[in-house]
Amino acid sequence: QLQASGGGLEQAGGSLRLSCTVPRMILSTFWSTTFDWYHQAPGNQRELVASTNRDGSTHAGDSVKGRFTISRDNAKKTVYLQMNSLKAEDSGVYFCHARGPYIDAWGGGTQVTVSS
Repeated sequence: QLQASGGGLEQAGGSLRLSCTVPRMILSTFWSTTFDWYHQAPGNQRELVASTNRDGSTHAGDSVKGRFTISRDNAKKTVYLQMNSLKAEDSGVYFCHARGPYIDAWGGGTQVTVSS
């Protein structure tokens, strides 16, 4: 029920914004859910990129701090990942993950390719 979108081909130094929508989730459940973005490069395991908690606090991994920003729009039931200053190593599939009292679910990934 998580729908990720926004990936594509971008040059190094460019920007992309990923979106993760959960249209069927009850709004109150969305508010209480923590959302994560994970990155999976070819041949590698999924790695946590950033998280947004129900209180609005966020966390970003060291490799993306200062470049990527996670945010959420509770009214739209959507989580975003703004990706700036893209690097070739940011290429891969990005997955949205929802975790909370009532849910632990993964969405389909969206492919990001950064050309150097």
